Amino acid sequence: MAAYIAKRLAAILLVLLAVSALIFWITQILPGNVAYSILGQFATPDQITAVEAKLGLDRPIIVQYGDWIGGVLQGDFGRSMLMDRPVAPLVINAMGNSIQLAVISMALVTVIGIWSGVWSALRYGRLGDRVVSSLNFISLAIPEFFWAIVSLMIFAGLLRWLPATGYTSISEGVGPWASHLVLPVVTLVAGLVPHVSRLTRSSMVETMQAQYVVAARAKGLTESRIVWHHALRNALLPTITILAIDVGVLMGGIVVVETVFSYPGLGRLLIFAVEQKDIPVIQAGVLVITAIYAFANLGADILYSLLNPRIRYHGAAE
Repeated sequence: MAAYIAKRLAAILLVLLAVSALIFWITQILPGNVAYSILGQFATPDQITAVEAKLGLDRPIIVQYGDWIGGVLQGDFGRSMLMDRPVAPLVINAMGNSIQLAVISMALVTVIGIWSGVWSALRYGRLGDRVVSSLNFISLAIPEFFWAIVSLMIFAGLLRWLPATGYTSISEGVGPWASHLVLPVVTLVAGLVPHVSRLTRSSMVETMQAQYVVAARAKGLTESRIVWHHALRNALLPTITILAIDVGVLMGGIVVVETVFSYPGLGRLLIFAVEQKDIPVIQAGVLVITAIYAFANLGADILYSLLNPRIRYHGAAE
């Protein structure tokens, strides 16, 4: 297992290196000029040239990339071109806020998705199953920005139960902190729960018809023990895959949600950086999101091995 994890970590490092080169190249061909964003539309050509020289934008791309990736390997992501501040603290602070959204959302998605999927599978073909399946289809058909706008209109505008935008640190009180997270979290959860619920349901329906489940019933085991201690263990394997994929979907959804709710996270920082062509911030933000997704997939593989020893031995032997 240790050898397998080491092999996967090496692969992740290569992926991040390839993504870093791709990000750097894409940011170089973005339309517009950061010097104009800094100086304004009335800047003279001499002023533009001076700012580009100060920022190092007049050097060959390969030299710029070499300097940037060398700094990244030392934990230095450069300086923001617009804010003239180190990028690393900006990204870390924004990522911390986004992680709060992501962790709470994924925890709820996992619990609600698995529970509703199992509940629906145990009522296969009955009214409860059809209701849950219909709700899942409806939720999948509605985009995240629609959930965000509707929740804003109802809970922040009409009922005035929750704040519409912004963020409050937990150090200022659990109540204010939680109230600013409710609407963004609900929006993210509403879009991701159907993925987990539907896959858990279909996997659980198949598992409950397996021979070892029939044998367990014949031995007199209670239905709850069969479901939660035997069937669910095998039914969860496909669910773990979709949860790992949903981490990537979640990071994409966070960009939309943070923009709608003016939440100061990594997604909103990236949108601002793209609009202003703040290249170092774009590069750092995308690289961090890529790393999160890559490690989420590694975590899914490790969970696979814990649930199914045969996968562990096969992975270690590769």
